[in-house]
Amino acid sequence: MVTQQFIASPARAALFLVLTVNDGSEEVAREVFSDISSITRSVSFRTPAGDLNVVLGLGATLWDRMFDLPRPKGLHTFVPLEGPRHVAPSTPGDLLLHIRAAHMDACFELSRLVMNRLRGHVEVVDETHGFKYYDERDLLGFVDGTENPEGAAAPAAVLISGEDPDYAGGSYVIVQKYTHDLSEWDALPVEEQERAIGRSKLEDIEMPDDVKPVNSHVALNTIVDADGTQKQIMRDNMPFGEFGTEEFGTYFIGYASDPGVIEQMLRNMFLGNPPENTDRILDFSTARTGTLFFTPTVDFLDDVPSASDSVQAHA
Repeated sequence: MVTQQFIASPARAALFLVLTVNDGSEEVAREVFSDISSITRSVSFRTPAGDLNVVLGLGATLWDRMFDLPRPKGLHTFVPLEGPRHVAPSTPGDLLLHIRAAHMDACFELSRLVMNRLRGHVEVVDETHGFKYYDERDLLGFVDGTENPEGAAAPAAVLISGEDPDYAGGSYVIVQKYTHDLSEWDALPVEEQERAIGRSKLEDIEMPDDVKPVNSHVALNTIVDADGTQKQIMRDNMPFGEFGTEEFGTYFIGYASDPGVIEQMLRNMFLGNPPENTDRILDFSTARTGTLFFTPTVDFLDDVPSASDSVQAHA
């Protein structure tokens, strides 16, 4: 079993594509799935030091259209959240391409080759070009991804295993595009920014629990199970920005073996925990998109089941 490369060092460049597949184009998409490994190799061979990597995710609606197999247990459409002050929308998405590399040219070339195959068969819902910003910081000025799991904890947090053995080695990924009101944020004193995040800005040190505000981003994104064990996810967020549209923000992307962990984080942020104790960062960051995908193994993609194979396997 070969897994997609969900676990990787932070990239210097990333390109995120969320697509919908036109009715009647499912077989074209199936052929691209089968060829995604070879397309990636063709670009990697030309940029051997480029650290090129692509993860492909499938949405619930496309899964039902393409396969007569049971859905992976955690695969469903993204659940929108409407809190007392902030909204997390659910937006369309059949396919996710999360492309990472040391330089944007490799990301662009891989995207170009894939989209050449899909032209006329898909619609682009969202395209975001992300970039490394100083020492892994977001445009709010804080380090992003400090608490990602490491070592053996990383695959344990990300990879599906015995809870859904038919899809072991896969994962789930949730993406959201957030835009920031940087003028309002920059007007805050650094101390107030730190209280909103729950970490120091320069040193990236988490505040002690007795000091950290209960509505801080860190406090509301810390999920602990009944025995006191913290549940982790793998974030690979990237900043993005366009001066022409005045759109600046963070592209959130989180991988987990159980999407319910990320969904609980989002409920805490948008609905509040306790109710109405919402994430202070949302006063400056607005969610524009929201989609959930299943990311299968490389083996599944290389030999993607045909419609007839799916029927036989389900029978």
